[in-house]
Amino acid sequence: MVSGAGAAGIAVAEILLAAGITDVVLLDSRGVINSSRADLATDTASKKADIAGRSNPRGVEGGPAEALDGADVFIGVSSSKLDEEHLKLMNRDAIVFALSNPDPEVLPEVAVKHAAVVATGRSDFPNQINNVLAFPGIFRGALDAGARRITPAMKLAAAYAIADLSAEDLSADYIVPSPLDPRVAPAVTAAVAAAVVAG
Repeated sequence: MVSGAGAAGIAVAEILLAAGITDVVLLDSRGVINSSRADLATDTASKKADIAGRSNPRGVEGGPAEALDGADVFIGVSSSKLDEEHLKLMNRDAIVFALSNPDPEVLPEVAVKHAAVVATGRSDFPNQINNVLAFPGIFRGALDAGARRITPAMKLAAAYAIADLSAEDLSADYIVPSPLDPRVAPAVTAAVAAAVVAG
């Protein structure tokens, strides 16, 4: 489940869909994004209407409780607070990425009671997920390869490059390298440039 359906939330959903994750549910301030929502049906040009047609295959409706019932993953990119009671609805060994800054949707000490892996966007907690891990290398790789746009394949290549750097020491408290790790930008640059060449 992705909480937040603005630019960040839709970008996250697009990457998940491009990676082959088919059961993606987005939530905005009005509830779960789905094709039957009247406010989306009247605005067919919106990004939300587009993503509604390509996500939420189970037709989930409602709010956070319905979206998190039986969910494996929560990705928060909104300023909305996540109630601990909703975390209890998730599957065992869930993953919680509460990425809002400076205040995550749920604090790690609460999330860890209900999730096997917890990450935030903050550097003072383990597992900082921050766009600074990706964007310098994505742009350098795109420029080096002469790309005219950033594609889903390039974003996926960057994500896999970042994940590969932490694979050897992978643990619940270490799922991504530090943004200050000198290996990150060169690895992402090379992966993105290769994705451009592979076309």
